[in-house]
Amino acid sequence: MRLVVTGRDGQVASSLLEAGQRRDGIEVVTLGRPVLDLARPDTVFDALAAARPDIVVSAAAYTAVDQAEDEPDLAFAVNAVGAGKVAEAAAKLGVPVIHLSTDYVFDGTKDGAYVETDATAPLGVYGASKLAGELAVAAVNPRHLILRTAWVYSPFGKNFVKTMLRLAGARGAIAVVAAQWGNPTSALDIADAILHAAAVLRGDDSFDGYGIYHLAGAGDVNWSGFARHILEASLSHGGPYAAVRDITARDYPTKARRPANSRLSTQKFTAAFGSEAQGWQQSTGLVVRRILQAQPAAWKDVAIVSVKR
Repeated sequence: MRLVVTGRDGQVASSLLEAGQRRDGIEVVTLGRPVLDLARPDTVFDALAAARPDIVVSAAAYTAVDQAEDEPDLAFAVNAVGAGKVAEAAAKLGVPVIHLSTDYVFDGTKDGAYVETDATAPLGVYGASKLAGELAVAAVNPRHLILRTAWVYSPFGKNFVKTMLRLAGARGAIAVVAAQWGNPTSALDIADAILHAAAVLRGDDSFDGYGIYHLAGAGDVNWSGFARHILEASLSHGGPYAAVRDITARDYPTKARRPANSRLSTQKFTAAFGSEAQGWQQSTGLVVRRILQAQPAAWKDVAIVSVKR
């Protein structure tokens, strides 16, 4: 099975490349700029056709949430028009598309975890552009899986886990918002789930479960609680540590509003594919350990300094 993934350096693309190397019979190919550029729709079909996919994973996206407020045209060009072109190309090639979306399609006012049929109401440009992408994908390729995920982190790229470790190496305390709740989700787990779902699609020509699914880590926490767990895991592995101080969203203003509740129910995905995510605590610990092990010398001195503070 040959998976062709849009986005060469993203967290999910990197995780899929790694996961594919561990599995027999799976080849993962990543495509990025300039060969495939979602802001240039004319590049999409030829790039995908040349890669000869059995399944397309649409992972590339404009993800600068605050910057999107100043660049709405670019955000929509990539996340809506570009995503639609990827799905359209997959349809022309006769293959399914697995498209990644976000919890930011919701406004966060629900009391409890969001399910796939809940009304969408994005608070900002980024969420609106991703919702438009969902609609575009569904409109042009009936063989689609749209996977909404949240709070993604991994050993790759830039993410909240790496930010907390970096700040802990420089500060004795870190202020983190406590009023926003969600499901921390490892891109390594996302990759495993995508490969599992792709195998189902590849092996069942009569599969009738196409549509929207939520895919996130098991269990929920607020951002400050997530930060505490990251730094406690870091300390247990000899990495940097700092105390975490709870603050409100008002204390940390951002250009784009964030949903206060990003909890996603994954029951539908589990029922359809028999794949259940790990608890976020376990997955976080594994990622923290990998990050620290990747550059042990870089963390040694800051860990000693942080613990002494």
